[in-house]
Amino acid sequence: MGNSQPPKPGSTDPTAEPDRKGHPPSASTQSSPSPQKRENPWVEAAKTIGLSLVLALGIRHFVAEARYIPSESMVPTLEVNDRLIVEKISYLVHSPERGDIVVFWPNDRLRQIQPKLKDAFIKRVIGLPGEKVEVRDGTVFVNDQPLQEDYIAAEPDYQWGPEVVPPDSYLVLGDNRNNSYDSHFWGYVPRENIIGRAVFRFWPPDRVGGINHDPNYELEPSGR
Repeated sequence: MGNSQPPKPGSTDPTAEPDRKGHPPSASTQSSPSPQKRENPWVEAAKTIGLSLVLALGIRHFVAEARYIPSESMVPTLEVNDRLIVEKISYLVHSPERGDIVVFWPNDRLRQIQPKLKDAFIKRVIGLPGEKVEVRDGTVFVNDQPLQEDYIAAEPDYQWGPEVVPPDSYLVLGDNRNNSYDSHFWGYVPRENIIGRAVFRFWPPDRVGGINHDPNYELEPSGR
């Protein structure tokens, strides 16, 4: 028995003990955890792509989306093939205002005229709910007062109205008044049909920037 060797520290206990000074054992004496199995890289990629799609669809549905201009109806403000950002947040807290450039789905009358029509339209808000609008002598009148419109391609060469804009609806016209398929053809846009407001042009590079909704767009004083 006198020749028996004392057991080596830790040989009878898989759990390492603190050293003599009461410090926990060094990392080298601890049992290392078993390595975790790494997820298949294809599965990781699929999850990343799926999450990106969900975020993109959520942003497009609730926040903003990109649109392009297919026609000359908004010249000179917007030109063919301009790419725009249309935001959807502001109309959750306030109504469209005169001068806003809005993107909207066709109304029922327009769908009756063109049953296969699926594209959204873009025009400028001219008449608000309850306002009387008339187009005559090359000028748009709202409640018998002429509008200041220094952004249109040319004065309108047609006569229209007077008519009162229905509740929860808007009269919209293209800035290219004589080459625009708009409210003076097919009527008013219901509030629920409005997708959002065009706020930023990101293409082409030489025209990148915010879209001017003309904050000074207002009725001229009576008598002018």
